Amino acid sequence: MAQPTPLMPHATASWLVDNTALSFEQIAEFCGLHILEVQAMADDLASSKYTGRDPIYSGELTHDEIERGQQDPSYRLRMQRAPVDVSRTKGPRYTPVSKRQDKPDGIAWIIRNHPEISDAQIGKLIGTTRNTINAIRDRSHWNISNIQPKDPVTLGLCSQRELDSAVAKAAKRAGPAETEEEDEIRPVEQRDEREKLIEELRAEREAAAKAAVEAAQEAEAEAWLVAKRAAEANEAKG
Repeated sequence: MAQPTPLMPHATASWLVDNTALSFEQIAEFCGLHILEVQAMADDLASSKYTGRDPIYSGELTHDEIERGQQDPSYRLRMQRAPVDVSRTKGPRYTPVSKRQDKPDGIAWIIRNHPEISDAQIGKLIGTTRNTINAIRDRSHWNISNIQPKDPVTLGLCSQRELDSAVAKAAKRAGPAETEEEDEIRPVEQRDEREKLIEELRAEREAAAKAAVEAAQEAEAEAWLVAKRAAEANEAKG
C-alpha cells in the first residue's frame, strides 16, 4: 500500500530542494510529484513559486530520516506521521476569488432554466445569499445590465451531479400530481423542445470540459518543453 503524501506536496518539495541534498527522485517519490516538477523547482523554472514547508516541523519527516536519504540515493523516505485530512463541514460553499464574479450569471441561469429550484437550494448550490438571488430575480441587482445567464456547471460553480440532484429534489418536492397536471397542460411539442434544449446544454458542457482538459494537457506539455530546452541551453553554455 502506497504511503500518504505530505499535506502540501509542492511546498514540501520546494523546502527539500532548498534545504537538503536529497535526489530529485527521492523528493518526487516522497511528495507524490513527477520528477520534472522537482527539476523545474530546482532550476527555478516552475510556473508557480512555492513557499517552502518544513516537513520536520510538521512531523512528516525527521532529521535522521533525511540523513539516511542523503547518504543513500536509493533509499526511499518514509512518512513519519501522516498528515491529518482537513475538511469543511460547516459554513457556505467556498468559491475561489477568480470565480466569484461568475456567480450572478450562474444564478440567473438557474432562475431561468429551473424555476422549480428554491432559493435555499440555489444558495447552497452556488454559495450565495437570498438577497443576491432576489435582486437578480426582480432585476434590482446593481450589475443587472451585465449579467448573462450561463450554465453554473460550465462556469465551475458546481458539479453536474450537484445540479442534477437539486433539480431532482425540487421535482420531488413539487409532487407527482402537480407534475402530471403540468404535463397535460404543456403541449407535446414544448416538451420535445425542452428535452432538445437539455441535450444541447449537456453537449455544450461535455464539449467545454473536453476543451478544458485538452488545453491543460497542451499547457503542461509546452511548459515541460520550455523547461527542457532551457536546461539543455544551460548545459550547452556550461
